[in-house]
Amino acid sequence: MKIDGRCHCGEITFEAEVDPNTASICHCTDCQTLTGSAFRVNIPASAEHFVLRGTPKTYVKTAESGNKRRHAFCGNCGTPIYACAIDNPRIYGLRVGTITQRAAFKPQRQGWRRSALGWVDGLAAVPATEKGWS
Repeated sequence: MKIDGRCHCGEITFEAEVDPNTASICHCTDCQTLTGSAFRVNIPASAEHFVLRGTPKTYVKTAESGNKRRHAFCGNCGTPIYACAIDNPRIYGLRVGTITQRAAFKPQRQGWRRSALGWVDGLAAVPATEKGWS
């Protein structure tokens, strides 16, 4: 599936091809911190089908597993864009929230459930409005 996306301010844009059945949720504490939320939703895109426009800022983070990953974000608005291997990345883990077609993805697996916040599974029961906070 061909997709496109952008950061919040539009300074960074991208196009890629992804398999919509490969979206996943990560509940690790790094992902919670990086998103400012309860989890992060990712989808892999091969390097050969990933086209980035703009120059993101990057930094390297060592995960609990010991793996080092390069994280890219917009230096202007701070939107996380992807994570990848430090050298010669073959796969980019795109942040689903930045993808225009994000509604087409349904995560197929979850990782790091030991770090999941206790209320995540009960979200469907939380009162909601279709628009706004009224």
